Amino acid sequence: MGLLPLEVTTATHRLGENVRLARVRRRLSQEELAQACGITRKTLYALEKGAPGATIATAFAVLWKLGLLNTAAAVADPDADEHGKILEAARRSKRVRHPVDSDNDF
Repeated sequence: MGLLPLEVTTATHRLGENVRLARVRRRLSQEELAQACGITRKTLYALEKGAPGATIATAFAVLWKLGLLNTAAAVADPDADEHGKILEAARRSKRVRHPVDSDNDF
């Protein structure tokens, strides 16, 4: 994998730390959580270390097993996409068309 932006690397490390903390709070070993998620301990270790190769499906499976999947709902939430909303508004037609009254009754 190529060089990732610092913000991406920071976010993957933060996610890994959060997953690890949640696992430790539940007194689960890496082996126990990995088995419960259907992944290897090595894969869970990589996720917890913030490895960029960890898949989103793996992260969601682990969050699900930890009871934290609902926290992922904010990922790419369209209501929080202020830049996207501005771009969408800029593309909207600026003309206002008034309804045409029809005198024809067919």
